[in-house]
Amino acid sequence: MIGLEYILPAAAFIGVLFFFWGISSMLGGGSPESLGARMQRYAGGTQTATPDAKKDRKKGRREIDPFATLSGDVQDKRFSSKVQRDLARADLRLRVAEYYYIRIGLALGLAAVLLLLRDPLSAVVGALLGYVLPRMWVGRRIGSRLNAFNKQLPDTITLLSNSLRAGSSFLQSIELVSRESPSPMGPEMGRVVREVNLGLSMEEALSNLVRRIKSDDLDLMVTAIGVQQQVGGNLAEILDTIAFTIRERVRIKGEIRTLTAQGRYSGYLVAFLPIAIMVTLNFINPEFMQPLFTELIGQILLVVGAIMMTIGFFAIQKITDIKV
Repeated sequence: MIGLEYILPAAAFIGVLFFFWGISSMLGGGSPESLGARMQRYAGGTQTATPDAKKDRKKGRREIDPFATLSGDVQDKRFSSKVQRDLARADLRLRVAEYYYIRIGLALGLAAVLLLLRDPLSAVVGALLGYVLPRMWVGRRIGSRLNAFNKQLPDTITLLSNSLRAGSSFLQSIELVSRESPSPMGPEMGRVVREVNLGLSMEEALSNLVRRIKSDDLDLMVTAIGVQQQVGGNLAEILDTIAFTIRERVRIKGEIRTLTAQGRYSGYLVAFLPIAIMVTLNFINPEFMQPLFTELIGQILLVVGAIMMTIGFFAIQKITDIKV
């Protein structure tokens, strides 16, 4: 039977290998994209490859990617499109399989380290944390990028309106925004210009923008532009009205967040403080916490406590989540 002294180094090696393989792909060390893949990324259409192209791509991937089997398995799943959309919203240049290389590698690495230093329970917790932390980081990156985009949107709409009044076309106005605006507004508007230059209509390019940036204010602007293109009207005045509406919504949302801050942080405290105390006590004195996991009454208390904390957290979030 293989001893623990062989299993731990093997798990650590595999975890580190997976983790750094995903990181190197994110930094530009992954397999090169074909021309069709780059066109698909810009235009957002469905790529149809010829049999020869598929054969060449598979051959090149076998030569470059030692994890090609895992890559194909992950990309064939139905949730791959959702994961890829989340990675695009977070502005991460990762394939779905590379993203899971990082998650699996971090989970195996943390589990091996904690199993070596602590106990099997800590290893299980470390594996769960290693697998969940990248997803939390991606979600936080999406949220921060969305907030930055929403803050730039009123000024962007005003710039579009002023450019239209100066006699520029709508595409020229968007190109001006792509040059003058910082990230994330500038790169996203530049992508709209590239998609139009590649043959997409303005309506399709703006729809792709809404799909990448899940913003209600942006959806309002794109809808108004689409209606104006169908029925006519003064687009500059429409954009001014939308900019005023968005600024008022941002102001009201800020006031609501200020008034509900105490309630929201109370929800976080109710949900995560007991978990933090349990993890801390487990690291300080594992023997003291063992009955909570090994005895029946302790397991019942854990389940009841988790259910009550979940109910309290979602109830508080529901109360403080006020739509504007």
